Amino acid sequence: MLEVALSFVVILVVFLVLPLIIGQTEHKVMAHMQSRLGPMYAGRFHGWAQLIADGVKFAQKEDIVPAAADRRVFMIAPAVALIPYLVVLIVIPIDRDRVAVDLDLGLFFVLAVMGIGVLGSIMAGWASGNKYSVLGGMRSAAQLMSYELPLVLAASSVAMAAGTLSLPGIVEAWQWWWLPWQAIGAVVFFLAGLAELRRPPFDMPIAESEIIMGPMTEYTGMRFALFMLSEYAGIVVLSFLTTVLFLGGWHGPFLPGWLWTLLKVFLLAFVVIWFRVTYPRLREDQLQRLAWAVLVPLSLAQLALTGVVKVLT
Repeated sequence: MLEVALSFVVILVVFLVLPLIIGQTEHKVMAHMQSRLGPMYAGRFHGWAQLIADGVKFAQKEDIVPAAADRRVFMIAPAVALIPYLVVLIVIPIDRDRVAVDLDLGLFFVLAVMGIGVLGSIMAGWASGNKYSVLGGMRSAAQLMSYELPLVLAASSVAMAAGTLSLPGIVEAWQWWWLPWQAIGAVVFFLAGLAELRRPPFDMPIAESEIIMGPMTEYTGMRFALFMLSEYAGIVVLSFLTTVLFLGGWHGPFLPGWLWTLLKVFLLAFVVIWFRVTYPRLREDQLQRLAWAVLVPLSLAQLALTGVVKVLT
């Protein structure tokens, strides 16, 4: 019982710290790639105090609930968006013996719980009593429906290859030659995960130039900050899952296993930030076409390839 409690505390600390680190990293990477000088000044040396300044700013803002909003749903939506990512981390292994709960159906559990996080955006859009928020919520629902299928199919190919739904079991079964074998599935899984997180270039639900801030338009103060934290927590979870399923998790030479896992996670988080800086926002029709005409066929092809290889071996 004590071991489970300590594991939960460690996971909670990781959950609270890693998203903040990635948020700070995003400020700096975008500052360098796009010559944004603002984030480089707070606290002088390399803008080290930018994250603290953002936290103080959010804490000082007034917490407003619109008169036309569904008050209860409006208030719980940020928690619904954030908490599922904390729950998911409980079953993700960092090292061979470092996982809080090793579920036999761990992959099924992760995919099911991650889908709940998107509901927070839909709830916020419906409950705000704002037409722009409703449009953002509808776009979130459309993306969830479109990109959940390729996400699940790509993850299924790895589970089929490993012969288990346990996340530590998948990492144990992983071999280096899975990198080219499962490469298509890895790309599909990562892109579909970005779309479900509504990260650029898949940020149609919060397109500032069209619908202000989508589902978050009416949110202020710490409730808005919780939505931002859920986005960075989602990046952490997506990077962990891609590492565990497709990049071998703790496998690697010389360094400790947990360090290899974290290095891969931060590399993928950098790629997420790089995508935001590099690619323009997709139109809604382009976004849907990518899901149904590109990612779904590719994920089915990966699943078929995995089946053929398993039969032959």
